Amino acid sequence: MAPQLSVVVPVYNVEQYLEECLDSIAAQTFTDFECVMVDDGSTDSSSAIALRYAARDERFRLVRQENKGLGAARNTGYRHITPGTTYLTFVDSDDTLPTGAYRLMISTLEQTGSDFVTGNTLRLRIAGLQPSGAHRRAFGRTRLKTHVSEFPALLTDRTAWNKVYRRSFFDAAEVLYPEGILYEDAPVSVPHHFLAESVDVLSEPIYHWRIREDGASITQQRTDTRGLTDRVRSMQLVREWLQARPEPKFREEYLAAYDANCLTEEIPMFFSTVPDGDANYRAAYQEHVSRLLKEIGVEKLEGLRPLPKLKYRLTLENRMDSLVTLQRLHRRYRKLRG
Repeated sequence: MAPQLSVVVPVYNVEQYLEECLDSIAAQTFTDFECVMVDDGSTDSSSAIALRYAARDERFRLVRQENKGLGAARNTGYRHITPGTTYLTFVDSDDTLPTGAYRLMISTLEQTGSDFVTGNTLRLRIAGLQPSGAHRRAFGRTRLKTHVSEFPALLTDRTAWNKVYRRSFFDAAEVLYPEGILYEDAPVSVPHHFLAESVDVLSEPIYHWRIREDGASITQQRTDTRGLTDRVRSMQLVREWLQARPEPKFREEYLAAYDANCLTEEIPMFFSTVPDGDANYRAAYQEHVSRLLKEIGVEKLEGLRPLPKLKYRLTLENRMDSLVTLQRLHRRYRKLRG
């Protein structure tokens, strides 16, 4: 008989963190699961660690592949889960979970019948756990059987690993992770929010998202040119998916909501990085962000607040020195205000 839950864990050069991650999965109070570990061509001892877990706990098994990146590893794990499982989730191999996470999430889905459940997150540091600013807006309180059209803050819920999906929903959606780019979460998580009939939102933290204080995490490489271009590409992929849907509400109402979120929340994250980036980074910012703004429609800038609208205008006009000066002044002002 198939287990109720399939857990997919992509693994790549995480020997420092992998045992803690797998221990937190093995310790779940919900025990009817399988854990498919995908070694994505690790060059350290990660594969050997995963193999030890597979040898001592039959719920764990290891799949190996050449290095293809996180999105490809998640897709490989999904293709290797046991047919007939009821639920599906993903875990990044440097993170951990509180022991009751899956019991809470699955019991919630059994109560509501929603397509997936998404939960709050804590940042995991050497010094301990702290709230995740990226998840603050969407997870302020528990909301059962909601939808992104009713609660637009869910557009900020872009991470892959704080969710348990009803397997039938994930299969039917036919939205897999893009391969070969960073920031591959949003092109799956955002479409799933739009496709769902209903979603359960839990304010209780169900995931511990590690800050790699050795600086290795891609989310900490703030002025990496590839990170910028791939993040823009991630937004473009969501827009392309919405535009390709046959239903008018996806191409109109949902696309407008997503564009508004990009302009007010996601693209502005780049503003703070421009003063710190080198000439190549600033050139990449100007090129890729300008192209995205034109795809969204420059006329949509008129509804924005004056300061971000000015920053976008400077970007479009390639006045990068002025943008850098403005952003440094803005940074200084915010620091003075505390």
